[in-house]
Amino acid sequence: MDSGKVLLGLLVAVAAGATLGILFAPDKGSSTRKKISKKGDEYADALGDKFTEFSDGISKKFDTMSEEAMRMLKNGKLKEEKIEEAIATRK
Repeated sequence: MDSGKVLLGLLVAVAAGATLGILFAPDKGSSTRKKISKKGDEYADALGDKFTEFSDGISKKFDTMSEEAMRMLKNGKLKEEKIEEAIATRK
């Protein structure tokens, strides 16, 4: 199973549990709404951090693949030049 999906599922479960706990707690409505808002902000921040980590990982992989592609292209050009030289010297 993908660790990102597990983490997202865990975050959703924790958020749902916290929300239900706050809703069933004997407290004033305004206080409950503030608590829910605060927890929502905390979870949004945590989710934003995870998204940033994910996008940074994708960016690093893209950079690595791009560098590898450039290296392969340079190697291919060098081989092409050697082949062209060999053909030119045979004539």
